[in-house]
Amino acid sequence: MAEMIKMPVVASIAGKHSVSAWTPLGEPLFRSLWIASVISYTGTWMQNVGAGWLMTQMTMNPLMIGLVQAAGAVPVFLVILPAGALADMVDRRRFLLLTQGWMVLASGTLGIMTLTSCVGPWVLLLFTFLLGLGAVMNDPAWQAITPELVPAKQHASAVSLNSAGFNVARAVGPALGGLVVAAVGCGTTFLLNAISFLGVILFLYRWKRPLAARPTNLRVWSAISEGFTYVRESELAKSVLLRTGTFSLAAVAMLALLPIVARPYGATGYGVLLGCFGLGALLGALALPRVREKLSVDGVVGASILIFAGMTFAAGRAESFVLLCAVMLVAGGAWIGILACLNVAAQTMCPAYIRARALSFYLLVLQGGMAVGATLWGALAKSIGVPDALGMAAAVLALGVFALRGHRITASELELAPAVVRD
Repeated sequence: MAEMIKMPVVASIAGKHSVSAWTPLGEPLFRSLWIASVISYTGTWMQNVGAGWLMTQMTMNPLMIGLVQAAGAVPVFLVILPAGALADMVDRRRFLLLTQGWMVLASGTLGIMTLTSCVGPWVLLLFTFLLGLGAVMNDPAWQAITPELVPAKQHASAVSLNSAGFNVARAVGPALGGLVVAAVGCGTTFLLNAISFLGVILFLYRWKRPLAARPTNLRVWSAISEGFTYVRESELAKSVLLRTGTFSLAAVAMLALLPIVARPYGATGYGVLLGCFGLGALLGALALPRVREKLSVDGVVGASILIFAGMTFAAGRAESFVLLCAVMLVAGGAWIGILACLNVAAQTMCPAYIRARALSFYLLVLQGGMAVGATLWGALAKSIGVPDALGMAAAVLALGVFALRGHRITASELELAPAVVRD
């Protein structure tokens, strides 16, 4: 491998001089993409609601209904690593235009077929898989462009805002999707999702991205192998992946079992709880710069996981709707503290030339862990009940913090400047 010479630290997550949570929105490029991405995320959540409801209209087979979520998750295991390699090997702007166009085509076609009554259960699963395939191919390149849109000192705040935008869309999208489904049917949610990608496509089309050196002499599998070797040899990368894996496997229990917890309060109550979680995430993103002044990166992650563990335990035992709303609000704030720090660490644990490949390993662990965890906690809840399953998930989260004390994510290692490569 090439020898990497580290440049001086430009900024760190726990820097002495705080950057306002809103500062990145002062950058025209980041602001435009952030607004477009929130709209796109909202469309995606609307699509998820429409797909799930459409399947229940065609069949009440629990397996087929469960396969709707599985069809969107399977591509994570199939193509995330090649996606990361390609994002490092080709022009990321053009690559993102291709993946965004793929998702427009998949969602739009499904919408037209649904409105013309040409969709059956297996056709819905096929297009859900195709849409998931485009999303997974898109993710590493999408994550890797954030450092190109803001100055280094704003990187952590930009990642927090990205995560907050996603969680706001998570709260708003399902509610809007439910209203659209009730008013005009599932097919319209698919078409609206297709339209929601157009803002991102317009941004990418107009973006004059500086040319960057790319490893044109590598094949895809050689590029993946190089990325794997880098991650295996980097202590920071291993620490980030271990922290991410233990968190994602257990933390997903709360969100996976929330529909059951919210059942006594109806669909409206479920929407309100998701809204509280999204609001908590937004408030957490705003508070994060001040928290980083007082705690190390490892401290923020550890404290936030312990808080989230407490909220996971409380979610299974809250006896009133108001208390459950408060639990979700606090959980959302802790969630953003964890993922924002881990995301920045994942984006800065490697030099620019290998960033997308390293991010693909991070996304595989994060999203794959959540997909596997949702299945495991669902099966456990069926056996021992939701409160006890959430209690065990909380215990796993807390134990993970103490078990991984030797794998610290230290601020001094999170360099926001790309490394210089020397052959």
